[in-house]
Amino acid sequence: MKSVNGHGGNVYAAARELRRPAGTLLDFSASINPLGPSPKALRAIANGRSALSHYPDPDCWNLRRCLALRWKLSPDQIVVGNGSTELIHLLPRSLAIRHALVIAPTFSEYTRAVERAGGRVTLLPAKRREDYRPPLEHAVQWLRSNRTGRKKIDAIFLCHPNSPTGQICHVNEVQELVQEAERAGTWTILDETFIEYCEKRSLLPRLSRFSRLIILRSFTKFYALPGLRIGYLVASERAARRVRVCQPPWSVNALAQVAAVASFKDQRHARRSLLYMEQERDHLRRRLDAVPGLTLFPSQGNFLLVELPRAHRASQIATALRRQGVLIRDCSSVPGLNHRTVRIAVRTRRENNRLADALSTLLT
Repeated sequence: MKSVNGHGGNVYAAARELRRPAGTLLDFSASINPLGPSPKALRAIANGRSALSHYPDPDCWNLRRCLALRWKLSPDQIVVGNGSTELIHLLPRSLAIRHALVIAPTFSEYTRAVERAGGRVTLLPAKRREDYRPPLEHAVQWLRSNRTGRKKIDAIFLCHPNSPTGQICHVNEVQELVQEAERAGTWTILDETFIEYCEKRSLLPRLSRFSRLIILRSFTKFYALPGLRIGYLVASERAARRVRVCQPPWSVNALAQVAAVASFKDQRHARRSLLYMEQERDHLRRRLDAVPGLTLFPSQGNFLLVELPRAHRASQIATALRRQGVLIRDCSSVPGLNHRTVRIAVRTRRENNRLADALSTLLT
C-alpha cells in the first residue's frame, strides 16, 4: 500500500506490507544525509529530557537567534516551523496567494498548499531534452506578460536545487527571476531545502535586496532530522510577521529546537557530510552508468534522477525492489516526468552497491 501523501520515506507502510521490521529496509526513497544526525545533536537530544516537562518555546528564540547570527539577519526575519512543509502550507493564506506559478517537475506540496487554500496553480515544466533545467527565462517572460487580470501571478515557487531532478541554476539567474517578480508585485517562494550541498548558489546572502522573497530551509535532509520535523523560512520582517500570526502555537517541539541548534553549530559534521556526499554520489553515478539502458541526469543534491530503459516502467521496478526490501521513489506520477523515471537517494557505499547490483539484475 502506497502512502496517501505520495512522497518517499514511508518505511512504516512498506514494513506493514512486507511484514518485516522497518529497520531492515533500505530506504533510497527519502534523501537523507547517509552519515545521519550530528553527534552533537544526538547529545543535545539526550541531555534535553528535562525540557519534556514544559511546553516548548513557542518563539523558538534560541534557534532563531542562532540562525540570525549566522546569516547576519534579525531574528524577526525568521519563522521556524514543524518542517518546511508546515511553512509551505501557511504561505498561501498568510500571503493571499490565489494564483501561483510552479516550476515543475517539483515537490507536490506547493500545488497542494495553494489548492487547499482555494487558489489555483499554473505549472511551468522543464524539458527533458534540457536535462530538466528549470526554465527561469520562461518564468521571467510569464511574469512580464501576466501582470494584470485573471492570469496575474501572486507567487512563483522554485525548488533550488530542484527535487526530484537535482538541477541547480546560477545565482544570478535566480536573482533575475526574483527581481522580475518584485516588479510584478509577485512573491518568490525559493525552497532551498537541499542548498547545503551547494551553498554558493544560495540567494540568502542577497535577501535584504528584496521585499517579496521567501526562502525556505529544512533540517530534514542535510542535517538528517526528518523524525523531529523542523524547518524555517527567512524573509523581510513584515513578511515573516504575516506568516507567524497564522501559525498555531507550539508547533515545534522542544527536542527539535535543541537538536537543530546543535546541528547548525556542528561545522565539523557538515564538512564531513559534504565530502562524503561528493564521493558517494560520484561512486553511485559510476555504478549506475554501468547498467545498460539507464539515463542519469545532473544532480547537485544528495540523490540522482534516473530514467529506466524503454521496456521498463518505474512502478514495476519500484515494486520489484520493494519486495527485496529496497525502496526507491517512483516519480511516474510527478507532473513533468515520464513513467520510466525514478529518484534514488545516495546512501552508504555498501548500500549503494547493493542497489546498483539489484537494479542491474532486474534490468539485464
